[in-house]
Amino acid sequence: MWEIKMVIILLTMELMDVGCNTLSKAAMAKGMSSSIFTTYTHGIAFFFLIPLSFLFHRKTPSPHISVAMIFRLFLLGVLCCGCSIFLFIGIRYSSPTLASAMNNLSPAFTFIMGIIFRMEVLNLRAQSSLLKSLGTLVSIGGAFIVTLYQGMPINIFSSSPTQFSLHSLLNANETQPNWALGGLYLFGSSIFLSLTYVTKTWIARDFHSEILITLISFFFETIVAAIVTFLAEDDTSVWTPSINIVWIAILFGALEVGVVNTVQTWACGKKGPLFVAMFKPLQMIIAVVMGVSFLGDILHLGSLIGGTVIAIGFYTVMKGKAEEESEKEVVENRLTYSSEEEDSASHKEPLLQNIMNV
Repeated sequence: MWEIKMVIILLTMELMDVGCNTLSKAAMAKGMSSSIFTTYTHGIAFFFLIPLSFLFHRKTPSPHISVAMIFRLFLLGVLCCGCSIFLFIGIRYSSPTLASAMNNLSPAFTFIMGIIFRMEVLNLRAQSSLLKSLGTLVSIGGAFIVTLYQGMPINIFSSSPTQFSLHSLLNANETQPNWALGGLYLFGSSIFLSLTYVTKTWIARDFHSEILITLISFFFETIVAAIVTFLAEDDTSVWTPSINIVWIAILFGALEVGVVNTVQTWACGKKGPLFVAMFKPLQMIIAVVMGVSFLGDILHLGSLIGGTVIAIGFYTVMKGKAEEESEKEVVENRLTYSSEEEDSASHKEPLLQNIMNV
């Protein structure tokens, strides 16, 4: 039951991610800078998390923060900053849908990095490892089906005035997209994202306070993003957005990064980086559903086929992770049983020796 709740929570995080990407595209179509967006969203989220961290640790003391842990958190802040800036620049040059598609590369990158840093186990003789590897490849393949194959249109929802206005909002004042450049930035964002999952797992397993991990890393991320903004932006007017949609995107983005990063850090500490990364391919399904429902997009056969393949791959990885945990429990139970037998034997040995002496 707890596993199902965790899946639902992480699915909700992906839904928030897609919503933030869509709003950020609308804001940047109105002239919002990607580095400004990163600075404001993480800065506002930082100040929002300060009172929450005090409330969270009101009864339970916060863990000790060593110098080495500060370095880890600084590294996480730099990686998160790189991921956010590359993501929003990529969205500016392309679209939220392409961003969701490129995010599907993160499970493969995370799997490779998890093996390198010994956070994931690759044993091709074990069924769990085979399922994880196969499921990762299948999910990525499904995502590329959605991206590259369109197929015949399937008209389920007819366009409405609301859909038209939202679609116009996303396309108003939008510059000609550069898909190649946008895809390159989004590719870099996927690498940064995989590194952040591995780093979050590294930190969360030694520092048991997800809210403080997010708070301190956001402090460093805001500083780094502000420095990048000062270096990249010559016009000081970019610091004072005056359009409503920009402020809506910033405020929702602050809520999204605060909640999503805290939850993902918690999930990384519990289940490892690959478990969290495997939810990224589901963004394609969410993006398609949101596009059809709210933006008046047309559902195509390729989206249905690709979505089905993604779901199959996702289920395969989840099954592999479940079998891996079952195998760990069996091994732990055997070790516990053998240690108990050794203890009982050691207690009996002196008595046997006394009998022999008599």
